[in-house]
Amino acid sequence: MRQQLITLLLGEASQEVRGDLFPPPPGKSKPAYSQEGVPPQLVIGEESVTVDSRQVTFRVRGYRPDVLLIESRLDVPTLFDRCIFALEEQVYTRAYRMLESRGGRRQLSEEYSIFAVSDYAGPPEQFLEHAPLMTSLLKSEGLDLDPKEVEHTLEAQIKYGMNDLAIIDWDGAFLFDSEGDFEEDIELLVLANLQLLRHRILDRQLDAHLSRLNDLVTRSASGRTFRRRELAADLRTIIRLRGSSISALQRLDRSVRLIGDWYSARLFGLAATKFRLDGWRASIRSRLDALEDTYTMVAENFSVSAQHRVEWYQIIAFFILQVGWFLLIILEFWYFTHH
Repeated sequence: MRQQLITLLLGEASQEVRGDLFPPPPGKSKPAYSQEGVPPQLVIGEESVTVDSRQVTFRVRGYRPDVLLIESRLDVPTLFDRCIFALEEQVYTRAYRMLESRGGRRQLSEEYSIFAVSDYAGPPEQFLEHAPLMTSLLKSEGLDLDPKEVEHTLEAQIKYGMNDLAIIDWDGAFLFDSEGDFEEDIELLVLANLQLLRHRILDRQLDAHLSRLNDLVTRSASGRTFRRRELAADLRTIIRLRGSSISALQRLDRSVRLIGDWYSARLFGLAATKFRLDGWRASIRSRLDALEDTYTMVAENFSVSAQHRVEWYQIIAFFILQVGWFLLIILEFWYFTHH
């Protein structure tokens, strides 16, 4: 029997990722066109390090424009032992160092552990005798969990063949396949984590620009001045961000629709439910609506303010003109009375 600890770390990179295209793995059951919806993965390199006296190879890949994927696969004597917690933590410590050395940030990253079991005889349900420990590993929780929590966690599972089983949760997944055919499942779990990270990045960008726009509204309402060039630059940036955000959401939704209703779609849907991707989409759309409303408010306020300034300039110019005529009359009166 073969047992593997597979770690996935995705993080935002500070520069555009570059590399050769990585060919997608074959699937158990999915339409040929579904691959069009999967973002192309780029091969960047690999690095071997020693972790707990074991040689671990980290494969570094990426997704355009700015997401890095650091993956490791480590054979272990058994996954059903609490020593896996310590080993998992050490592997991620090294992975985070690699991410940060390439300009990534821990604050905008997603880690996900896959516990893969293969080359066994009999149905995979035999391993559910380790259900309490499996649940703790899936949730990265060192405590002994309540039996109801264990039962609830194990409900999030999917089968394709008689001898395979996938159990999906927020922090990890257990994959059982007597033939070791895990590649498609791993790709789909990476894709779900990629979508979660992209939603988090997009949500942060929208929040930052919404705060900036609200600040401009506040400054305008309080009568404080700001440069027209500054306002125009901010509005152009927000317009571009809004357009790119809508396009990004449409691409993410399209990638899910293309998967269809096959095994891959059901596994991805299970992961998406656990990651609450629908909630993230709703939050982003809400921020986009708020951004549009605030943008309209600023644009209208700026237009009205500009019109008021023009009117004041006209009043001041007319006043100066009247003062000039008055001075001219005084000068003429003085000239005629003294000559």
